[in-house]
Amino acid sequence: MTGPGEVATVGYQGATVHSFLQALRQAGIELLVDVRAVASSRRPGFAKSALSANVQGADIDYLHLRDLGTPAPGRAAARAGRHGEMRRIYHAHLKTAAARAALEALADIVRSRRACLLCFEADATHCHRSLVADALAALVPVRITHLAPSLPEPHLRPEEVD
Repeated sequence: MTGPGEVATVGYQGATVHSFLQALRQAGIELLVDVRAVASSRRPGFAKSALSANVQGADIDYLHLRDLGTPAPGRAAARAGRHGEMRRIYHAHLKTAAARAALEALADIVRSRRACLLCFEADATHCHRSLVADALAALVPVRITHLAPSLPEPHLRPEEVD
């Protein structure tokens, strides 16, 4: 379980809305912080409006911090598997005034709320959300936990999975 002083991260790649929400609830998340530059998704239930409604239905608040998203060149590098290049681009982005202000706002939030950083990639080591978490940890003492929503068994309907 996470609490103030702890921050979780999560990627929804391969997850169902049900397994995703279950992982957030099990971790005691109070606020889902979307750190995608573009909060749209082809996966049903994970675009900004639908995601906000889904998490609010689970008594979890939603906040989109667009300024902590990866710039377009960084997203292109990540899609191409050039993770080192994505990291260099993102580290430069974190030095911008907008990203610093968003990071400071996030630091204020995590001092009192159980928060989870959201992006797409299942593997946090290939996602900028781990870089956000590291930059956050440099501002405020936090322990980082990476959640991994499990997929329901293929023969079970989502409502059958606890």
